[in-house]
Amino acid sequence: MKKYTVVVLLLVLVMVAGCTSTQKGAGIGTLIGAGAGAIIGHQSGHAAEGALIGGAAGAGGGALIGNAMDSKFCPVCGKQFGSDVQYCPADGTELKVIQK
Repeated sequence: MKKYTVVVLLLVLVMVAGCTSTQKGAGIGTLIGAGAGAIIGHQSGHAAEGALIGGAAGAGGGALIGNAMDSKFCPVCGKQFGSDVQYCPADGTELKVIQK
């Protein structure tokens, strides 16, 4: 139990320290997915396998949600882009973060 507490604390520390929303979303999704997968897997005697599968699925979903949180738009043409795009491919204008 002590080993898991240390791992969780390290993951939380990494998420708080200067990560992008996509990385934070993936980290949180991994924790939630792994926990849910372990609980479901435990019922059939495969907690470790359930945690791995749940963590992988949670990471993917969390990354997608985190990326959507940092959407950007072009103030000139109005098109929206993900957080990984810095300049509008159509007109070269620097993109602005959508305020929520």
